[in-house]
Amino acid sequence: MKKILIANRGEIAIRVMKTAKKMGIKTVAVYSEVDRNAPHVRFADESVCIGEAPSNKSYLLGGKIIEEAKKLNVDGIHPGYGFLSENASFAEEVEKSGLIFIGPKSKSIQMMGDKLAAKEAVKNYNIPMVPGIDKAVTDPIEASKIARQIGFPILIKAAAGGGGKGMRIVEKEAAIEEQMARAISEATSAFGNGAVFIEKYITSPRHIEIQVLADSHGTILHFFERECSIQRRHQKVIEEAPSSILSPELREEMGKAAILVAKSCDYLGAGTVEFLIDKELKFYFLEMNTRLQVEHPVTELISGVDLVEQQIRIACGEALQIKQKDLKINGHALELRVYAEDPLNNFLPSVGNLSTYKIPVGKGIRVDDGFEEGMDIPIYYDPMLSKLITYGKTRIEAIQIMIEAINDYKISGAMTTLPFGKFVCEHEAFRSGNFDTHFVKNYYSAEKLKHEIEEEAKLAALIGLNIYLEEQKQLKIPNTN
Repeated sequence: MKKILIANRGEIAIRVMKTAKKMGIKTVAVYSEVDRNAPHVRFADESVCIGEAPSNKSYLLGGKIIEEAKKLNVDGIHPGYGFLSENASFAEEVEKSGLIFIGPKSKSIQMMGDKLAAKEAVKNYNIPMVPGIDKAVTDPIEASKIARQIGFPILIKAAAGGGGKGMRIVEKEAAIEEQMARAISEATSAFGNGAVFIEKYITSPRHIEIQVLADSHGTILHFFERECSIQRRHQKVIEEAPSSILSPELREEMGKAAILVAKSCDYLGAGTVEFLIDKELKFYFLEMNTRLQVEHPVTELISGVDLVEQQIRIACGEALQIKQKDLKINGHALELRVYAEDPLNNFLPSVGNLSTYKIPVGKGIRVDDGFEEGMDIPIYYDPMLSKLITYGKTRIEAIQIMIEAINDYKISGAMTTLPFGKFVCEHEAFRSGNFDTHFVKNYYSAEKLKHEIEEEAKLAALIGLNIYLEEQKQLKIPNTN
């Protein structure tokens, strides 16, 4: 492969380009009109405008992207994550056009993109699944019957869903009809597919995912787990690798299960198998994400493997040169998604102009971003500014480096999740490893964060005053010479 087009923007576009350049591969950036001067455009060897600011008039125009790729004699297209990355039709069109799709085959994307089809695919492999029904339900009476069988609370989920959309927790039978109508409406609006199904709601779960790589020569490897339980609105904010609750035996068992999930859909490339773990440390298959994950850097840091490089090599037909027995966990990595959101106001988007934007640097710190000082944050896309990743020999060391990195990350012009990240890293529940997906509900509030920020400001003022008084003393000491 001599030239690839990255069908994405921002930090993930730059992330892919860095590896491509390291491999001696030319890169092509695509951009919308509002992204004309974005860093990912300048970083690429070539670039092409694909439309107006809204993603449905630019980054989601699969046909336009393929057309431009062919004009520029591109060999392959890397979709990044989001946008068209899990669009089976786009992957199929890329394949039909004679270009290489740097990702799984379209049939795997389609199968795993539908949660009901995914359950059907893996059920022959004896992989534990959350109790529930494996077919779409539309009738509230039937839903009530199923709920009584599996027991409350239940979870109504969109079959084509993700990111917490089309998802409703139901505690009592009387609420089923209303919550079902809401889930169907939300799923139809978000995914164009109103199919929902019902599962038992695991009350205090940990969200653990396993990274896999599969080549076209029959090899499937797992690269250990990522802990993704710190979430807001069912969306991840902090991820780490490895998890503090997995024993070597459980890790191996879950790794083998993830490999079987990849096998069930004839997988190719990098993918992630997601599981829930209950209080008794029993794990259940949740879904498979058929793309590179936002949080892939933590796996890269503990395994020493460049996952994007492996994606490209696999897409070129190369066999994996790594063996499962050679993979070892080395150290601990943590990632904070730095969103332009206001943690003091229910994490609502906080767009503006980045009048100050200075990233932290130092040993054990990695920042994957696509912004720079002076840039406006577009309202059209996901509000993630960057991924702040830290690495240490131990979990506590990685956490401490993260706290220091957050302190050194200077952003003004928009509220961000940096203070929330610090709140989590300093909280005893997180530091002890004794937390689950309800961390935000159980421990966090805007008032607590505001109090911490105010206390820090008072301390900083006292330190400043003390330094000033000491300097004044030095100035008043007479010179006796």
